[in-house]
Amino acid sequence: MIALLALPAPAEGAASGGGTGGMADAVSALVVGYCVVRAVRSRRRPLSRTAAVVIGLPVVGITAAAFGASSAATGVAGAARYLQIFVLVPAAVLLLIRDAHHFRLLAWSFVGLGLWQGVIGVHQNLTGTGASYMGEDIRAVGTFGSTDVMGMATVVSYGLVCALALAFRPHAPRRRTAAVVCAGLLTVPLALSFSRGAWIATAAACAVVLVLAGVRRAARILLVAGAAAVVLVAGFGVGSAMLQERLSSITQVTDTPDQSVTDRYTMWAAAADMWREHPVAGVGLKGFPDHRDSHASLALSSGSDTAGAGSGFVRQPLLSPHNMYLLVLSEQGLLGLGTLAGGWAALLVCAVRRWKRQRAGRDQAGGPRLDCALVACGLLVWQLIDFMYADIGGTSTVLTAVALGMAAWWAVGSRGLRTTAVRGEAGAAR
Repeated sequence: MIALLALPAPAEGAASGGGTGGMADAVSALVVGYCVVRAVRSRRRPLSRTAAVVIGLPVVGITAAAFGASSAATGVAGAARYLQIFVLVPAAVLLLIRDAHHFRLLAWSFVGLGLWQGVIGVHQNLTGTGASYMGEDIRAVGTFGSTDVMGMATVVSYGLVCALALAFRPHAPRRRTAAVVCAGLLTVPLALSFSRGAWIATAAACAVVLVLAGVRRAARILLVAGAAAVVLVAGFGVGSAMLQERLSSITQVTDTPDQSVTDRYTMWAAAADMWREHPVAGVGLKGFPDHRDSHASLALSSGSDTAGAGSGFVRQPLLSPHNMYLLVLSEQGLLGLGTLAGGWAALLVCAVRRWKRQRAGRDQAGGPRLDCALVACGLLVWQLIDFMYADIGGTSTVLTAVALGMAAWWAVGSRGLRTTAVRGEAGAAR
């Protein structure tokens, strides 16, 4: 699934979920099917009770919202997509990761994919072949195209968080050095993506990773990073005027927001208004576009302009509020938001509790796994914060499901799998 996201996606398929994203989705279906067959053949419960409840909780809200969709076909299609991303693929990833070695291999694949997409993105910026941004084709989008500008930003952010966490792997100095170098390299394409939401989420996730690795160490690293940033920007003038303007706009969105910010605020208000009319179950899956115009103010534009990166000018319709929580609240109501976000919150709590046991040396799975804990917590924090500025959609969405599965393995899965394996080995020895 991850390798397919490194291939070029046709510009016409990016917005519709086709191209390589569709291929990755197809492979994810095969992976889920394989796990189902393996579970049936083994004739034993594949998940612990805790894992089954936490991962399966969103099924309640998704099913209820599917019955409230405008048509049966819409409800089935929407439910299939939500179940794929938030239930089935995460559960499959949890089952297929056998130990910390597999977990780290998957984390390094995130780093590798981020580096590949980042190299393409930097080349696009330097050669003026990226997506259009303020009249110039300089926005780094990797192979995802101008109609999915968040694709490369998501992939690079995942890779940066994983690299930073892997830099704290115990007893592996060479891998730690390589991880530090990769993390530093990935900051360049992330900056050139001009994605404010990805910047905020990555900064928060990296801060969490550093704090969990050690408060004193985190303070030293942040001081060094801050001093280096001051020297590079103020002393040597590193960073284009566009980049600095984009960064400063994060704190100015309430004063003089651009049209994209105005559209986002307008759609947020429309989503909240939909929820107030249908507080329990929402307007139904994929119902936001149908109810948008009746709840949005006149400040909303007709669409978003995209161009560059190998495609011509395209007027993208605004089909979601670009906020996962408000999208779920408007389409699935409090029932859907409570079950979906409740499952994510439970994963985060379990992951942090497992980290505490690991630090105290009381983890039943044994072994030095601090880097695994940092990867899981970092990815989960990144996703929960990024969902404030984005939602599911585009070719990189399947990677979100894999990240949630990795977090689930650390939070509620790995200990049970290790215990089962130990019991099986003991039985075979007898």
